[in-house]
Amino acid sequence: MEESRLKKLQVLKERGLSYPYKFKTSSTIGDVRKRFEKDVEYKHITLKGTVKRVSSVEDGYLVRLVDSRGVEILVLTKEELSQGKEYKLSGLLGRYEGKLCLFSAVSIDSGEAVQIEDIKKEYDLDPNFEEVSLAGRLVALRSMGKALFGHVQDGTGKIQIYLKRDVLGDERFRDFEELVDVGDVLGFRGKLFRTNTGELTLEVEDFLVLTKSLHPMPEKWHGLKDVEVRYRQRYLDLIANEEARKIFLLRSKVISQIRRILDMEGFIEVETPTLQQVASGANAKPFITYHNYLEQNLYLRIAPELYLKRLIVGGFNRVYELGKNFRNEGVDTTHNPEFTMLEFYVAYWDYEDLMEFTEKLMEELLRTVVGGMRITYKGRELDFTPPFRRYSYFELLEKKTGKGMDFFLKDLEGLRNLAGNIGIPKADTLTHAKLIDKVFDVLVEDELWGPCFVVDFPKLLSPLAKSHRKNPELVERFELFVAGKELANAYTELNDPFEQRERFLAQLKEREMGDEEAMQMDEDFIRALEYGMPPTAGEGIGIDRLVMVLAGVDSIREVILFPTLRQR
Repeated sequence: MEESRLKKLQVLKERGLSYPYKFKTSSTIGDVRKRFEKDVEYKHITLKGTVKRVSSVEDGYLVRLVDSRGVEILVLTKEELSQGKEYKLSGLLGRYEGKLCLFSAVSIDSGEAVQIEDIKKEYDLDPNFEEVSLAGRLVALRSMGKALFGHVQDGTGKIQIYLKRDVLGDERFRDFEELVDVGDVLGFRGKLFRTNTGELTLEVEDFLVLTKSLHPMPEKWHGLKDVEVRYRQRYLDLIANEEARKIFLLRSKVISQIRRILDMEGFIEVETPTLQQVASGANAKPFITYHNYLEQNLYLRIAPELYLKRLIVGGFNRVYELGKNFRNEGVDTTHNPEFTMLEFYVAYWDYEDLMEFTEKLMEELLRTVVGGMRITYKGRELDFTPPFRRYSYFELLEKKTGKGMDFFLKDLEGLRNLAGNIGIPKADTLTHAKLIDKVFDVLVEDELWGPCFVVDFPKLLSPLAKSHRKNPELVERFELFVAGKELANAYTELNDPFEQRERFLAQLKEREMGDEEAMQMDEDFIRALEYGMPPTAGEGIGIDRLVMVLAGVDSIREVILFPTLRQR
C-alpha cells in the first residue's frame, strides 16, 4: 500500500470528501459512445494521407495518417511506412480501442481514395458540447502544463477526459493534480466534444473522488500479463485487460441466448438440489460435506440428471437447468472442480431428435452471438453449419488401432496391454470400462476437430443410457466434439427400472474394484422410474468449454471468473 495514496485519502477524509454514498450519472460511458459513434462492420475502403507518426505494436505498426485538412485516422499495418511520406492505403474500416481505424492496411498505387474527413463525419458524430455526468475508474493520466488528459472506464467502455485549469479554476485543478491517482474511481460533470484527432472527449467542469485506490494499477501500456495474478486477482485482470472483459461479456451473452432459445422451444427452467444424499448421475468423484442437524454426509452434486428425470416422471415434458456442478477431480486446461453445465430433457424424444436439436441450438447460438457459422480457433476454421458429421465410437477406435469392437469388449488382457503400450498410467489396475474410456481419450479425442457427433457408445461406459435398438452391447448415446474437446453428452434415457437397477449394481461392482468415479445406487430414483417415465432424451452441454471455443482461448481458467487455484 503506497504511503502517498494513504496521505491523499487522509486529506480527503479531513475535508469530508471520502467515500460518498452515491453519484448520479446521466448515462454509462458505453451508452455515450453508442450515441455518437456508429458501428463499423469492417467494410473495405481506400484512404489517402500522410504518415504523421508510427508506433510498433504486436504483429505490425500503428500509424496516425493525416489528410490535407489535418484530419487524422489510425491505421494498423504490417508494412513499415515512412513518417512524413504520403501513401494510398487499402484495408478494412473498424475501430481500435474505440477509434476509427483501417485494419490490415496495404499500400497501393492506383484506385480512388475516400477522404478521411468524410469517413470521420459519417461514423464519428459531433456531440455538440452536450452536458453529461459520467463515472468510472481513471486508467490513464498525462499532464500538459495547464491541462490534463486521461482516460476513464466503467464496465461498458472507456472515454477520454480533458481538464483545463481555466475551466476548473486554479484550486480545483490543483486538487486534481495533488489528490487524484490512476486507479481512483471518480465522478465527472462536463461537456462532450471531439479533439483534432477525432477522439470523443469529456471536457471536465467538475469532479468528485468517489473511491481512492490504495494500490497502483498494472502497467498501463502492456496490461496485466502474469497469469497467476490474473486468475487470483480477477478484478485487476478486468481493469487492465480489455480482452478479459470481452470474454466474460461473451460468456454472459452465450448463457442469455441459450436460455432464450430453450424458453422459446417450450422448456421450463428449474432448480434441483446442489446438496444431494446420493452422489449419482455421472461418473465422477464427489465432494463430501457433513450436515450437523441431519447428522449425515451430503454430497455436492456431480450432476442434476436424476432429479431432472424425476421431473419428467412428474409430468414436466421439457425441463432444463443451467448451473454449477462439482467434481473432485484434477485441474487442467479443460477441467475445473467447479464448472457450469446446461442439462435439458425432453419427453418422447430419442437421441436422433437431440442431435438435430443440438445442431439447431448451435446454429442459432453462433448466428446471434458470433454473427456467422464460421469461427477460427487456434488458426483453424470451425464451421458450425448443419448437418454435423457423425462417427461411430468403435469405427474410430478401429481406424486408430486396427482392432474391432469385439477386441475392446471381450479381450480384456489385450486391451490392458494396448493401454500400457500407449502410455496410460496404471493400466493394470483400471477397470474394463476405464480402460476403454482412456484408450479412446488418448488415441481419438484430440483429432476430432468437428463439430462432429461420436455415436453409439459401449454400454459399459453408459449406465443411464438406453440399450441400442440394433446392438445390445451398445447404447444410444452421442458426444459432440469441437476442436478436440467434448462439449456435449447425450442419450436416449434408460427408463426401465429393472434394467436401471442392474446397471447401478454393476456400478457398485466397479467401485469395489477401485473405480472411485463409479455411480452410487439411488433407490429413490429407481422408485420414480417404477411410477413410469415416458420415452425421454437428455443432454448436458459444458458451458465453460463452449465459451472457450467461441472466445478462441485454450484454457478453462480464461473463461471462469474465479477458477479454483491452489492455496498460496
